[in-house]
Amino acid sequence: MSPASGARDRPLPPPLHGPDFGSYLADDVAWLLTDLSQAELESPTAEREEAIQSGAAHYAESLPIEYQPTAEYRELFDRALLRSADRVAHAVGVVTELVLDARGPEVVLASLARAGTPVGVLMRRWARFAHGLDLPHYSVSIVRGRGLDPVALAYLADRHDPELVMFVDGWTGKGAITRELTAAVEAANASPERSGRFRADLAVLADTGRCVELFGTRSDFLIPSACLNSTVSGLISRTVLNDRWIGPGRFHGAKFYADLAAADVSRRFVDTVAERFEQVADAVGRDWVRRREGDRTPTWSGWSAVRRISAEYGIGDVNLVKPGVGETTRVLLRRVPWRILVRPDAIGELGHVLLLAEQRGVPVDHVDDLPYSCVGLIHPRYTRGSVGADGRAAMS
Repeated sequence: MSPASGARDRPLPPPLHGPDFGSYLADDVAWLLTDLSQAELESPTAEREEAIQSGAAHYAESLPIEYQPTAEYRELFDRALLRSADRVAHAVGVVTELVLDARGPEVVLASLARAGTPVGVLMRRWARFAHGLDLPHYSVSIVRGRGLDPVALAYLADRHDPELVMFVDGWTGKGAITRELTAAVEAANASPERSGRFRADLAVLADTGRCVELFGTRSDFLIPSACLNSTVSGLISRTVLNDRWIGPGRFHGAKFYADLAAADVSRRFVDTVAERFEQVADAVGRDWVRRREGDRTPTWSGWSAVRRISAEYGIGDVNLVKPGVGETTRVLLRRVPWRILVRPDAIGELGHVLLLAEQRGVPVDHVDDLPYSCVGLIHPRYTRGSVGADGRAAMS
């Protein structure tokens, strides 16, 4: 379906802003989402996993129950934030400078909800800090197997030159979203009503999958915004695409968990990182130019690694292999994890992963030659009556 479909014959919906939707400041981000806060969308993890793997439901039709961190886990987040704030600030600066070099000062940031949203907020703040720019920043939904929200794209094209839009995400894993984005942009640009063309390049904080050219780092380190769910992403759920709630002409949906405000660290995360901009500015000024002039050609090594792991563990589905710190954390927070693979020399930065694995009773394998710090394996062929095997081969 083209971005214009279902939108041109009716007014485009307005964006949502905090504090009415989300906990970010109103000018930090405009959410191109439908507010589904009153909808009953959560289902138990085991029930949801079975439905997804059996093909009875798409993962975007429902929501996992939000993880409520223990005091010990919150302490791990606090320590991780203090330890990595400089590193995150440096990566934010580098990727923002590359984006400004690629698109110019009139760039429009379109972060992919929800992992991309904190990064988009930080990139917007860097542009203001370093250049006095006030960049537009929207958050849009992308769903694996369904593409980018066509109504959100119609909104962006109606108000901005599509060629100035830069899509933003938190990190790459194996590159599935990068592929999804490319296909969605090609489909959008095929619309006969499109006067300008979106570009499919993606800017990320950490390109651990080595599948994009615009990145702050390619190191697989702990980005604190990967530790939590909505409470570090503006109190917004992951996005929902369910025909019962999202009709023609409406943005994809999400919930605002206002009841979790007491546990929210969304603004503390971006404020803490932004406070380090001054300290890393000189290094960013040197490093982004080196990055621009260096070889940034994607190798897609992450995709190759995931295929090898899938074969070695008898999984047979790359979608159940989630590489990197961010993706492994997501597996532990909202899927049915089977095993966690960790590289021994990275354990010092994986305290939150090890704690979650312990809390959920998930085996942890040490793998010396792992190309990521860690990899999460979702339980293959999952049913609620299934039992674990030896961890080396999927059940038949």
